[in-house]
Amino acid sequence: MLVNKTHVEQPPVATAPAPLELSRVLEQHRVELNGYCYRMLGSAFETEDAVQETLVRAWRGYQQFEGRSSVRSWLYRIATNVCLSMVSARQRRARPMDLGPARSADSALGAALDEATWLEPVPDGLVVLSGSDPAEQLASRETVRLAFVAALQLLPAKQRAALILHEVLHWTAAEVADLLGTSVASINSALQRARATLAAQQPALRDTTHLQDEAQRQLLGRYVDAFERWDVDSLVALLHEDVTLQMPPFALWLRGPEQLRQWFLGTGAGCAGSRLIPVSANGSPAFAQYKPNDQGVRVPFAVHVLETRDGRIVGQHSFLDVERLFPLFGLPTHEPA
Repeated sequence: MLVNKTHVEQPPVATAPAPLELSRVLEQHRVELNGYCYRMLGSAFETEDAVQETLVRAWRGYQQFEGRSSVRSWLYRIATNVCLSMVSARQRRARPMDLGPARSADSALGAALDEATWLEPVPDGLVVLSGSDPAEQLASRETVRLAFVAALQLLPAKQRAALILHEVLHWTAAEVADLLGTSVASINSALQRARATLAAQQPALRDTTHLQDEAQRQLLGRYVDAFERWDVDSLVALLHEDVTLQMPPFALWLRGPEQLRQWFLGTGAGCAGSRLIPVSANGSPAFAQYKPNDQGVRVPFAVHVLETRDGRIVGQHSFLDVERLFPLFGLPTHEPA
C-alpha cells in the first residue's frame, strides 16, 4: 500500500502564539534578564530600559524567530546586543573608591557628579528569581553584590558578557561563542583574561556572612539600634578595621573607623534622629534612611547598602539619589508608620 508522502512529509505550519500567550512567554524571562543586564550595566534604571527594549525587539521579531535556539537563548542574544550598544555610548560606572584615593573626614564634600558616573543599587526582587533553588538564589545574590558588579565594569564589554554568561549563568564556551559570533578559543582566552582581572580585585570579592546567619542578624540589629540612637561609640565598635564609607553622587570617600568616627561627629552629625527601614538590595543587608529636616520631620535621605566581613561592617554605601531610588525600592516619600 502506498503512503501519501506529500501529506506525511508536509511540515507543520508555524503559527505565532496569541498576543497574551506571547506576552506570558516573554515576561517569564524578565527577572533573569534584569539580572544579566544589571551585571552588564551597573544601573537599575538602565537595566529596566535595556530589558524593555529587549522584549520590544522580541515582540516585533517573533514572526521571524525560526526556532534554531530556545526562546531563552534568543532573548539573551537580543539583550546582549542592547547592552553592548548602551555600554559603547558611555563611560563605565564605578564606586567613589574606584575613582580616587580616600580623603579625610574634614575634607569638603565637593560637587555632586552626574548620576551616570556611579554604580547604582538594585532591589533584590528585580534581579533574583523568587522560588528558585536556595543555592541558585544564593549564587544570584553573590553575583549582584556591589563589589562584584563594580569589578565586572573593569572588563571590556564583550569580555564582561562572556564572563557573565559562562561563570554566572553556566553557559558552555561553545554557546557563548555562538551568541557573540566568535570562536571557542577566543572565548576561552577572553575568560582567562577576565578571571585574572577579577582575581586582582581581592579581597573586595571575598565572601561575606549571609543574612540568614544568626550572628549577621544580631550585627544588623546592633547597627540599627546604634544608628537610630546616634550612639557613635557603639556604631564605631561595629566597624571593621578596613571599613569604607561612600556617598554617591559625591566622589569623597573615607576609610577606617577613626575617619568614620570623625565624620559621624562632624559633617554626618545631621543624621542624628534618623530612622532606618530594612530593604533588600544587591544581595546584601540594606536600609532606607529617613532623616529629620529643619522642621523635625523625617524625610527620605539615603539608601544604605552594607557589606560585612568577619562579623563587622566593612562597607557602607550611602546612595543619596532618593528622588529616583525610593520609588525604585517601593518606599514612601514620607516616614512610614
